[in-house]
Amino acid sequence: MFNPSREQVRQFFFDAWRKYHDGRPLEGLERIALEVMLAHPEYHSTLADPERLLGRDYAPEDGQTNPFLHMSLHLAIEEQLAIDQPPGIRAEFERILARRGDRHDALHAVLECLGEIVWRAQRDQAVPDGEAYLECLRRQ
Repeated sequence: MFNPSREQVRQFFFDAWRKYHDGRPLEGLERIALEVMLAHPEYHSTLADPERLLGRDYAPEDGQTNPFLHMSLHLAIEEQLAIDQPPGIRAEFERILARRGDRHDALHAVLECLGEIVWRAQRDQAVPDGEAYLECLRRQ
């Protein structure tokens, strides 16, 4: 299983952003990452400053969202939707999308659930609970 470090994840986003701005072709996951990055203009200045922000800590008590965690959760959701894993996530997403009418808003509803499930799994030192994830989505 691929388990990148914090710096590797950040470098992936920085590199994809730089390739985009340099007009170089993006490959595979970089293309999806670019869509996520373009949908978050509030992170563009962060993505343009890798030398200063590669090692920055984003502590919850600072009240600032970790842009790399946020974008990584977006990528995870896009992958989950592509393969419908956990089974039923695609249908739940489509239901949320129909109700909310905006894809990015619907993705953020899913992101809230995914973040909660990942946090619980880390806290309990357990695998993420797919059924609890889907139940959270049903409440959206």
